[in-house]
Amino acid sequence: MKNKITILIVASILALFALTSIQAYLISNTYELKKKAFIKETDNALDGLDYRNELDSLDNVWKEDLRNHLNDYKSNRITKGEILNKFFTKTDSLNLLHKKLYKEKLKTLDLGYDVDYKEVITSIVIIDGEVSDTIYPLKNETRSKIFGSDFNPKEGHQINTSIWFTESEYIHQKDDEIITDNYDLEVRDISYIQMKDWKQIVFGRMASLFFGSLLLFLFVIGLFYYSIKSLITQKKITEIKTDFINNITHELKTPLATLSIATKSLKNQEIVTSPTKFKNTLNIVNRQNQRLQKLIDQVLTNSLSNEDIVLNKEQIIDNEYFNNILEDFKLSKQHNNLNIINEIHSPEILLRLDKFHLATALLNILENAVKYCTKDPEITFKTILKNNSYCIIISDNGIGVSEKNQKHLFDKFYRVSEGNIHDVKGLGLGLYYTNQIINAHNGTISIDSQLNSGTTFTIKIPIN
Repeated sequence: MKNKITILIVASILALFALTSIQAYLISNTYELKKKAFIKETDNALDGLDYRNELDSLDNVWKEDLRNHLNDYKSNRITKGEILNKFFTKTDSLNLLHKKLYKEKLKTLDLGYDVDYKEVITSIVIIDGEVSDTIYPLKNETRSKIFGSDFNPKEGHQINTSIWFTESEYIHQKDDEIITDNYDLEVRDISYIQMKDWKQIVFGRMASLFFGSLLLFLFVIGLFYYSIKSLITQKKITEIKTDFINNITHELKTPLATLSIATKSLKNQEIVTSPTKFKNTLNIVNRQNQRLQKLIDQVLTNSLSNEDIVLNKEQIIDNEYFNNILEDFKLSKQHNNLNIINEIHSPEILLRLDKFHLATALLNILENAVKYCTKDPEITFKTILKNNSYCIIISDNGIGVSEKNQKHLFDKFYRVSEGNIHDVKGLGLGLYYTNQIINAHNGTISIDSQLNSGTTFTIKIPIN
């Protein structure tokens, strides 16, 4: 049974992990789709910026300026480095106007968030017949932006790539002749946008999905926890009930066996004709009958909850009452080596409680102190008055109770001994009944114990 539950728990955890992974995967995909949709939405909005004529004018300026520099380069009047210096100096001056135009037009869109724009040159190549001459990029050249804000492309999103291809003429001298030649020019650039706080915007649009997923996840976790807890609880209840049935069966076997032998003996002619033997046999039958009745009464009475117990409270003197309980207990045990240390509070105190029920509750604790002791039992019975509470402290030198068992000690039918073990007789109702009686008196009971170091029960009952 234990192995099956373990397998079920492991399988449930794996299923929960799989479900969580699938949900995380779907949320991740949804996030990517939302991000792409948001970028596309922003790109489409920027396409509506009405400054294409101004931007085309700026493009024409730097393109014409670049061709002039390239013509000088082809005529061997400047170097590649000088071309780039002149080119980026020009675009930097034009970018001041571009930024101003862009910000003015962006305000008209009223997007609700800021968008930075950046256009970068990726390559400038001269194609002369079969020969290609790369002007940009050069080694160690870090400049690339021509228009827009300067931000890391990795932090932005690419929205466009373009190629400008044109044919240009240049004049150069060859063998004392002035010659006009042609070359092809290819310029590639990429446009990026950067939306500030775009993650918060995308997450905001996914808030309902996140919230719903979180609620569903918590619900599944809660359902899983409740199911496993209920399963374990039911398993424990089944084990306790099985243990109780085994214990009470064992308890009933002895008197029933004795009754069986006694009733058969009554049919024996020798016993029937002997008044003494007949009387002794009847006494045996009567005692075993009383024992059976007590077992049944113990099950019925001790199974009551504290709400069902009707207390018959009366005023008692603490010293007299508790001393009588201890004397009756010593007399009933007839244990030669039983040592009870009496530390009952000296000044007399009037208490109002149910004499019968409380005495039964205390006797249950005293009985356990003797039953669960592997050496000469020593019990300390102490009472003190503390903070308007009458405290009864019962300590023993028994085998003790482990910490994991202490929290179940007052449960119905619970016994520390496991399975069908009857070295110590009992039905697992004594301490449950004791706890119910103390609760019915509006009191509390607690335990302090360690294995092989004895046990201490502390009972607190309000005196008012």
